[in-house]
Amino acid sequence: MFLAGDVGGTKTAIALFEERENKLHITREMVVHSAEYASLEEAVGKFLSATPQHEIRAACFGVPGIVMDGRCHATNLPWVVDERELARKIGGCAVKLINDLEATALGMLELPRDQFETIQAGATEARVGNVGVIAAGTGLGEAVLHWTGARFEPLACEAGHADFAPRTELEIELLRYLKGMLGGHVSYERVISGPGIHNIYQFLRDYGFAPEAAWVADELRASADPSAVISELGTANKDRLCRMTIETFSTIYGAEAGNLALRCLAIGGIYLGGGIAPKIKSVLMDGSFMQGFLDKGRLRQFLEQVPVFIAMNERAALLGAARCATRLMA
Repeated sequence: MFLAGDVGGTKTAIALFEERENKLHITREMVVHSAEYASLEEAVGKFLSATPQHEIRAACFGVPGIVMDGRCHATNLPWVVDERELARKIGGCAVKLINDLEATALGMLELPRDQFETIQAGATEARVGNVGVIAAGTGLGEAVLHWTGARFEPLACEAGHADFAPRTELEIELLRYLKGMLGGHVSYERVISGPGIHNIYQFLRDYGFAPEAAWVADELRASADPSAVISELGTANKDRLCRMTIETFSTIYGAEAGNLALRCLAIGGIYLGGGIAPKIKSVLMDGSFMQGFLDKGRLRQFLEQVPVFIAMNERAALLGAARCATRLMA
């Protein structure tokens, strides 16, 4: 048995896996609201207390933040996660922490082809090479699957916290707006994320790009997650301001995905993970995403050859953490 976890700012998934014929199979899973627990150790303890006794050979957890010396101060979550503390809680097995996007990247290798939607098919002949993974959710994460010539090795990064680089007059005004709102640095995560959707909406409303309908304002005030309301109304094209928000989000998402493709020469493709992409799939596929993705001047022809996919299975990070756990025993 292998224990795996996908830790997020909103929710945390923990599961037991078996490996049979090199395929991972979930035997038990628990998903909790992260804010309801003081630590990952507490959440893991609850999971194990309700689980029949099994010998856990190894464990791996994808965590949102920088992992150094087996320790991580989680981003968007007040947890300090430590491999040694987790090992004691679990019973002394090998435990590894990896960045959540490193886990997501590994998970892409575990998903069958029918769990992806194609935004761009790319070159007529599939090519093996580096793959870029970008995932918008509570925050924004990016990672690379580096092709060694024999297998893919995940490379973590924190590119979501890099400077937001506006490309159009509208985006320049958005940067100015967010600098005033945030009092300084504006990262891509402030734009391409769940909270980022609400940020874009407020900017478009306050700058008069479209009027805010009274009934939409009422729904947003009543909701604990206004970004989800904006996404739902925008995707269904039920409100002009919400639609403009989601299209702006999609174009900027595409632009940063194109940046990632250039940074790692992702001839193997770009994969969109996270919880937002499947929910706004129709907008991502209507041309707005590719408008930003391909807008790279002299390198447009290269980007036209890069396949782009949406992962429709939100368990990718959990599967990737489980695969990492199996590698600890290799």
